[in-house]
Amino acid sequence: MSLTPEQLGKIARKTRQQIGVTQSDLALTSGTGLRFIGDLENGKPTCQMGKVLTVLQTLGIRIELVPPRAPRGG
Repeated sequence: MSLTPEQLGKIARKTRQQIGVTQSDLALTSGTGLRFIGDLENGKPTCQMGKVLTVLQTLGIRIELVPPRAPRGG
């Protein structure tokens, strides 16, 4: 499954809203800024990876990375 920055932002926004947290509170608890939260939720593709991961972790969102299988034979 391929995920775009816009889709990731929508997931973050929906999760934040479902748990009843404001953008300000999320920025404070994740150690980021309010503008960063807005950029992330709006799908800005140049958001800093480390901050994105921190915000997702703060929201309780898990990301699973699955590397491709090694080719057989060879």
